[in-house]
Amino acid sequence: MQHDRKLPQLTGIMVASAIVALWIVSLGIVFAIDVPTLLPFGIVPVILARTFIQTGLFIVAHDAIHGSILPGNRRVNYWIGQFALALYALLPYQKLAHHHWQHHLQPGRVGDPDFHDGVRDSFGAWYLKFMQEYLDFRQKVVLFFGMKVIFFTLFLVFHVPIANLFLFWVLPIVLSSIQLFLFGTYLPHRSGGRATPTSQHQNSHNAVSSNLPLVWSFLTCYHFGYHWEHHEYPSLPWYRLPSVRQHQPRANISRSGHLTNIIQSELQRAIVRG
Repeated sequence: MQHDRKLPQLTGIMVASAIVALWIVSLGIVFAIDVPTLLPFGIVPVILARTFIQTGLFIVAHDAIHGSILPGNRRVNYWIGQFALALYALLPYQKLAHHHWQHHLQPGRVGDPDFHDGVRDSFGAWYLKFMQEYLDFRQKVVLFFGMKVIFFTLFLVFHVPIANLFLFWVLPIVLSSIQLFLFGTYLPHRSGGRATPTSQHQNSHNAVSSNLPLVWSFLTCYHFGYHWEHHEYPSLPWYRLPSVRQHQPRANISRSGHLTNIIQSELQRAIVRG
């Protein structure tokens, strides 16, 4: 019986490990591909697949921030999240955690680091502001020199072709950031929680959910189109968001006070550790 109770707790670790392993294995495979043999039609599907897997690394880190990889064990969540972000693009876990809990505290309004500046709310301007929040000067330096070292090590030491490096490693990082912004920030929060075709009433999360079917919801961004559900149930891992999709209320949110207390507590921990 004790084994049966532990198995659901380990699901998060198994899912996270599978995504990380898939990223590592797929990278080894695409680095060995003869790019000219993929032209002209085979190269796009490979880039898109690598982008999707790249996004998966960020989703792993996101679940770690919410403590859902191994519930109740902050240390395991921290180290898995940090490892996933290092693979993703040498990003700092603690800073991202602080920003993300701030986002949950004040979603879609002033004070939300993921929101636009209140004036320039076009996709391009908002995306640039979104990226600036996570890439300060120090992180830009780390990213520039760190990626350079890795790039030339792979090229000079492991003889990975430059075309493979750009197409299947560098480009998916950029495309993944756009994918995460589009489906995880822009589409869910651009309406500010106002009435849209997918949400009939304003809500305290200032978030709307997509009406995408299960398969497309997964392929677009690991169910983060079900965004109201994520804000209402932040401790749920990405693969459990569809399970609460049908319970979305259309008016007031009874859990908002309880959620605020949880978010403020997590934000305070992130500030202290940062």
